[in-house]
Amino acid sequence: MPELPEVEVVRRGLERWVAGRTVATVEVHHPRAVRRHLEGAEHFVGAVTGRTVAAAHRRGKYLWLPLTEPDGAPSGRAVVAHLGMSGQLLVEKRSQPDETHLRARFTFTDGGRELRFVDQRTFGGLAVEECAGGGAAGEDTAERIPSRLAHIAIDPLDPSFDEAGFSAALRRRRTEVKRALLDQTLIGGVGNIYADESLWRARLHGARPTDRLTRAQVGDLLDGVRSVLGEALAQGGTSFDSLYVDVNGQSGYFSRFLAVYGQLDRPCPRCGTAIIRESFMNRSSYSCPQCQPRPRARRS
Repeated sequence: MPELPEVEVVRRGLERWVAGRTVATVEVHHPRAVRRHLEGAEHFVGAVTGRTVAAAHRRGKYLWLPLTEPDGAPSGRAVVAHLGMSGQLLVEKRSQPDETHLRARFTFTDGGRELRFVDQRTFGGLAVEECAGGGAAGEDTAERIPSRLAHIAIDPLDPSFDEAGFSAALRRRRTEVKRALLDQTLIGGVGNIYADESLWRARLHGARPTDRLTRAQVGDLLDGVRSVLGEALAQGGTSFDSLYVDVNGQSGYFSRFLAVYGQLDRPCPRCGTAIIRESFMNRSSYSCPQCQPRPRARRS
């Protein structure tokens, strides 16, 4: 599933190619594409048609596009997009043949490139939702987010991220540090790939109890998260196959720089020890047994 860098790359593409344009038509080719829009496909089409996309925002792994009314006033609503396992938001020339798994199409009044939602596995989806804070004319829409996303924590690349608050909340919890990193109510945007990479940089095993972390270790962990996310973002994200691409269909290249994730039996870039894989929540965790020793079990 795309994580923060991949979703942020898509957001930047939407900001460049879609923001400021007015929707002329909307086609829903598969009902699952808008299953989160409880009023149904026809209502979704009516809610978006004729509205202008004001900007492109992201919270964690979600995207939203605030909409303005035909008179330019904020509508207080936004198109919310979640890419799921295989969702893609592509900006294509209208002459480009339809993709095999095209689920929805947006055309614009300027006659330029259209926006397509493509999703092979149909785990992603689109919906129009109310944004917290209302939609009165003249209000700043940047701080208003769809209600569904209000519980998702700010990510560590956001200037308003509260490092001290995160450190205290993390150390209060009695859980494993990797589970905490994947908790989107605690820290937004981090998934399995970047959790493993961040833990390797911080020299922490994912099973380390959070209430036993020192402030210095939490600082190292945050440094690792920020550096990994920043470097992945600079490389356009991580692509293992054709399912993740940016709005122009281009893959990300951070997979070439992964230290531990997916690197089973390869030498650790830091110490040369063979990388191991362990089962974790029906997924896999990768780590270096030398740099990241498994913590001793708690005494009862």
